[in-house]
Amino acid sequence: MDGWQDAGQEQMHHYFYNVQQELMQQSGSVPSYTIGMMPVPGSSSSSGTSGFVPSTTAPGVPIISHPPAITYRPIRPSDLEVLQEIHEALFPIKYEAEFFMNVVHGKGIISWAAVDSNRSDLQCDELIGFVTARVVTATEGEESDMLGYEMLKTERSLIYILTLGVIKPYRNCGIASALVWEVIHYASRISTCRAVYLHVISYNQSAIHFYQKNMFHCLRRLHNFYCIEGRYYDAYLYVYYVNGGRSPCSAVDLLTVFTGYVRSFFTSMASRLF
Repeated sequence: MDGWQDAGQEQMHHYFYNVQQELMQQSGSVPSYTIGMMPVPGSSSSSGTSGFVPSTTAPGVPIISHPPAITYRPIRPSDLEVLQEIHEALFPIKYEAEFFMNVVHGKGIISWAAVDSNRSDLQCDELIGFVTARVVTATEGEESDMLGYEMLKTERSLIYILTLGVIKPYRNCGIASALVWEVIHYASRISTCRAVYLHVISYNQSAIHFYQKNMFHCLRRLHNFYCIEGRYYDAYLYVYYVNGGRSPCSAVDLLTVFTGYVRSFFTSMASRLF
């Protein structure tokens, strides 16, 4: 799917935010909903476990007893301790301290936090959800074949979602969608960026449904992509294209390549005749 224009992305982001607010005002607590997580350098697992989140709650998090007021901001150094606690509670692999330091200081990782300003004074700016991601070049490893053909040979980049999580009492409220759309909107404002992508473990149907609902396109299934406690699992590669990016071998790509060959042929013939 081609990227939205900036105005369209703004509208979609506000749509998810408004839906989220309506849902949270209707219910004091929400059922569990698993989202996703991606392999990152510094994790103790050999390949990470994208889309694998047990139904657990971070320590000390009560059931919501007030109408939430969710706002979004960058993750800051003051979030370090809570960020680590939530990752440990939600994800089955252990992230190294370096990963968290890079997140809170923005060293090679971009991030957004969700907070509930209606919580008590001591918790009104405390994380209840987050997304972390990094910008990569389109020539790195498997990413080199994610994009379709472009006539202009410009440098292209991608954004890879690393971890995404919402603590249990706040799930199914649209917070995860709003966080993902923060990433998409950010990507759309980078002129060289062509896609936002991530991996989801094959059996996590709730995560698969979540990304499909947010209009991500499943590009391929990767065999034995994850190794968790000695067992191998397949993964799906999901992509959301921005700024005119598109999947490889699309009809548009084939037409573009064919047109390029025809133009080159006639240009060559004309140069010989004249």
